Amino acid sequence: MEFQGKKLRHEYKYYLHAHDYMALRHKVSQVLTMDRNSLASDGYEIRSLYFDGPHRHSLHDKNDGIFKREKYRIRIYNGSDAKISVERKSKFGEYVCKESAAISRLEYDSILDGEYSFMKEKGHTLLQEFYAALNRGFRPITIVNYVREAYVYEPGNVRITFDKRLSAGINTHDLFHPDLVLEESLLLPQTILEVKYDSFLPDHIRKLVQPDNHQRSSISKYVICREVGIKHFKE
Repeated sequence: MEFQGKKLRHEYKYYLHAHDYMALRHKVSQVLTMDRNSLASDGYEIRSLYFDGPHRHSLHDKNDGIFKREKYRIRIYNGSDAKISVERKSKFGEYVCKESAAISRLEYDSILDGEYSFMKEKGHTLLQEFYAALNRGFRPITIVNYVREAYVYEPGNVRITFDKRLSAGINTHDLFHPDLVLEESLLLPQTILEVKYDSFLPDHIRKLVQPDNHQRSSISKYVICREVGIKHFKE
């Protein structure tokens, strides 16, 4: 599905308790293929630096249930600077769109130093719009960190992910800071299940996951970690 020239996907989120996660993980791993980025059976680490404007609309739009909303972030994997991406995740009601553009470690460091004019010359629409957002007052606001165990199924472009050990950075906004302190952000040892697909979810995958048997939630890792950060940064 497309909306305003953007390719949209379905995305549904659920909280799973430990025994439900283990049971579903076993079933999913028998049918779907583990994401090739996984370093081990536990998956891979995702760390993102989120940006928000002076009026904190990325936080308030989510909490207020605004139909159309978007967030900018810089994302890395497994603590490495081999792949650094500027991303924009937009949500249109039930649908999501994720856009991405690669940057170098030097460019990342420049953004954190407040020197980001290079993006307007990059020729990439997303980077130019991120540059415009920074000029409007967007600033680094929250680090979100978790381990993702992901499984894929090509028909329908299906991804089933289990996100574990959700944590917020509480002492810095630098993804690569050697003394980054992470604080676990969920009160209970819960796993976040996400079911993502394009136009259709194959019947046998639907029967396998049985989404209707789980409590669907409007989960935002950003909001959860942002609220943890507010306690520490007093913003």
